[in-house]
Amino acid sequence: MRYSTSVPNDSDTHDDFKPANKFDGSGLSLKELVEQDVKDNPVMLYMKGVPEVPQCGFSSLAVRVLKQYAVPLSARNILEDPELKTAVKAFSHWPTFPQIFIKGEFIGGSDIILNMHQSGELKEKLKDIAVNQEKSA
Repeated sequence: MRYSTSVPNDSDTHDDFKPANKFDGSGLSLKELVEQDVKDNPVMLYMKGVPEVPQCGFSSLAVRVLKQYAVPLSARNILEDPELKTAVKAFSHWPTFPQIFIKGEFIGGSDIILNMHQSGELKEKLKDIAVNQEKSA
């Protein structure tokens, strides 16, 4: 049995059943959306699920590590939009998820931030974000 992985382009297909980009309303391309996310959010996490309900062990680990630092955490669920997932991979040149960006810099996945956490490097990287958060509170 074969399964199609192509987008239906059939004129007989009703618009309700065609794939949709969830971010079309913003007016940004997905590449621009990712660039804006990374620029505007001190800690940006592209993950499977959401921080409150991660949908894979690696995403869950990333959230648990980052929450220890009480920094503002922004996230997008890449499972909701396959095109977003592709755009993030192209932006970072990294094939797996989760993907963590801190202060506009791509850090890596959960294994990398876990190692950074254990070595103290993550605390140093997030220090000024936590301080800025306390000042604005």
